[in-house]
Amino acid sequence: MRDQVLDRMDLERERGITIKMQPVRMQYGEYVLNLIDTPGHIDFSYEVSRALHAVEGVLLLVDSTQGVQAQTLTTLAAARAQGCTIIPVVSKIDSPAARVDEVTTELAELLSVSPTEVLAVSGRTGEGVDELLKAIVSRVPPPHSAATVDEPRGLIFDFSFSKHRGVAVYLRVFDGTFKKGQSLGFCAAGKEFIALEVGIFAPEERPSDSLSAGEIGYIVTGIKEAGVVAVGDTIGAVRGTLPALPGYARPRPVVWASVYPSNQDDLTILRQSLERLRLSDSSLSFEEESSGVLGRGFRCGFLGLLHLEIVTERLKREFGLSLIVTIPTISYIVTKTNGVREVVYTPSRFPEYGDIEKIEEPWARVIIITPPDSVSALVQMLYDHEANTVETETYHDGRIEMIVEMPLRELMRGFFDKLKSISSGYASLSYEILDKRVADVVRLDVLVADEPVAAFARVVASRRVQEEAEKMVEKLHGLLPKQLFVTKIQAKSGGRIIASRSLSAMRKDVTGY
Repeated sequence: MRDQVLDRMDLERERGITIKMQPVRMQYGEYVLNLIDTPGHIDFSYEVSRALHAVEGVLLLVDSTQGVQAQTLTTLAAARAQGCTIIPVVSKIDSPAARVDEVTTELAELLSVSPTEVLAVSGRTGEGVDELLKAIVSRVPPPHSAATVDEPRGLIFDFSFSKHRGVAVYLRVFDGTFKKGQSLGFCAAGKEFIALEVGIFAPEERPSDSLSAGEIGYIVTGIKEAGVVAVGDTIGAVRGTLPALPGYARPRPVVWASVYPSNQDDLTILRQSLERLRLSDSSLSFEEESSGVLGRGFRCGFLGLLHLEIVTERLKREFGLSLIVTIPTISYIVTKTNGVREVVYTPSRFPEYGDIEKIEEPWARVIIITPPDSVSALVQMLYDHEANTVETETYHDGRIEMIVEMPLRELMRGFFDKLKSISSGYASLSYEILDKRVADVVRLDVLVADEPVAAFARVVASRRVQEEAEKMVEKLHGLLPKQLFVTKIQAKSGGRIIASRSLSAMRKDVTGY
């Protein structure tokens, strides 16, 4: 068996992270355990929330070399809200850098339990794994069905697509039994189909005779149209009497970026590729748009910068596309002077300066856990990114937890990379999106030879507009080639030119060199 057996994508194995949740079933003595491996990064928290709806208990894994991280608190809050049984586990206890006792105490205090209830395991050596499996059996309640009729019903938490089999839905069975050949239907979509195959994950797909209440498995539907199957939909018998199960809240894109094919002949392939990716990544959203400079492409919504990076990398690798990706932005609500409110996703579509009455932008509640020697640099960085400190707490090992609120625009302005840099990689970050608040921002346009270039337009804070304008003009002055005429490079904001450089014209070479 290979290492990282549940990480199917090359990107997951290369980066050492989980991107896609992966269900698997295992036999432990007389018990059958249905497990779901979930990602840890905050950009993929939607994967975690879907998995929590399909299980009765969770293993809260904390690395013994790192301690409690910011994303640990976010995942813990989600598991508690779902009412799951929580089993605290300290992992990697075989590492020379492990701080098992400290981290065990830290985790016990976080959950308000005795340190004896925190388990210690090593995935590499297998130490403590048997005790962990016994704890799962004894602490996690067995699944039960609340239905009074013997009728199949399950919740779709994920799905995959194959050209030959169509869509295969991954589901948690809550009631009854699903079998091959049954006539089934989707409650929300209203589509009916015949179950071509039912099976379990072991960890590869393995056909079985049936799927019963409490089990996690898959059903091959044969449906090949995009947009029919959706996560959170309920699957049940045709003309069944059981009501639909509560689904999932639709994920809200956090950042937006435009994706264009380098060759416009690849537009159709890009559209089909995005549709294929959305079949396995329900948090991806996109709509077609066009640019005078870059041609036709798609405006895509992502859950974060890592999500954007993973999706574009998959488009290049899995579909062989050469892409142009614009600078990621967030959405703003702009109120015009005539009272009209509109949602703006791209700087080039911002109304003119004199037509804007108010701009609103999303904010984020950010949890940062950092070593104490990085606090002074962090405080300065928080000021630079317009953050307000809400609460601080000091852990037993000296690390400091800071809860701050800041504009999402500033969080996406390289905040995570700077945080890792000033803390030598030891700080961690997690965030959740808050409501929109009034923003003090302006549109910054760049004009080349007196013509505005939409691809260079940006939305920046009013207090930084002069600095950003000068920086951008200087950069373009060093990059753009000379023409046969003098080329002016200007930055414009608030209806006036605030930075300017001239690129001299080509000169005739009279020296011969």
